[in-house]
Amino acid sequence: MKSPLLSLPGAVPAEGVDEGVAAHYGDLFREQRALADGTGFVDLSHRGVLAVTGEDRLSWLHLLLTQHVSDLPPGEATEALVLSANGHIEHALSLVDDGTTVWAHVEPGTQEALIAYLESMKFFYRVEVADRTADTAVVYLPAGSIAEAPEGAVVRETPYGRDLFLPRAGLEDFAAKAGPPAGILAHEALRVERHRPRLGFETDHRTIPHELGLIGSAVHLQKGCYRGQETVARVQNLGKPPRRLVFLHLDGSEVHLPGHGAPVRVADDGPDGRKIGFVTTSVRHHELGPVALALIKRNVPVDARLIAEDTAAAQETVVEP
Repeated sequence: MKSPLLSLPGAVPAEGVDEGVAAHYGDLFREQRALADGTGFVDLSHRGVLAVTGEDRLSWLHLLLTQHVSDLPPGEATEALVLSANGHIEHALSLVDDGTTVWAHVEPGTQEALIAYLESMKFFYRVEVADRTADTAVVYLPAGSIAEAPEGAVVRETPYGRDLFLPRAGLEDFAAKAGPPAGILAHEALRVERHRPRLGFETDHRTIPHELGLIGSAVHLQKGCYRGQETVARVQNLGKPPRRLVFLHLDGSEVHLPGHGAPVRVADDGPDGRKIGFVTTSVRHHELGPVALALIKRNVPVDARLIAEDTAAAQETVVEP
């Protein structure tokens, strides 16, 4: 959905999956610094929004998601995944229960498929699932922000900041009071700095939670059965994931950043060496310079020098081999 905040001064529209909101408002690094300092906000109104109501909502979601949510207290934020039967990540939810409704925001355009799956699993449970994307917008306030949530907004508070679910009709009024806007590129730069994976960027059709370090934050190991649990348990108890997420410090002398899917190779093997992974997200950070996340084979030595496409890269461990 196209955000009305694209009419703000300096707004440059984002492209690709983040189309519909601003990539930046004229100064990428200033916007990053503002968020890092706890000021401003990010328009995430292009993200899908789901609402699950009914007295069985938590016990029902507990059966379907990777996270323990049957006793989720009102106002407590959590993350959860929906896995395939083979344990591959299909959906990622950022959710909170307000006491009567579970609110979740998901990647743009994924809500329809997720809702279709949830509807197919309702059976006799007393739950209702609604797509609230058309009337509810998500806004991010960074950690340390003193901006007030509008009356009636649902707040999802995390160590990284607050996600607000607010009426889409009130988005412009909120923006006028919330301080300087920051674009999605600033939000992405801080996400990469925090090593936070994103569905569709750090994942492909065969990604499992262990590869991204999601055990604990989005996957609970002490809960009952859910689709894909067998894979999670097998890797946890008997083996290691085939790949691991790494953080890359890229050569700052290069003009262009390696894009999503760019091949990663061991530097000692040269530019024609065997591909050992791929870049998932690359950004320009206001302090760290050009950096990226990448998914590489687990057995690549942690001290190996890498090449991301044509750019030299030093790796920093995110997921232990």
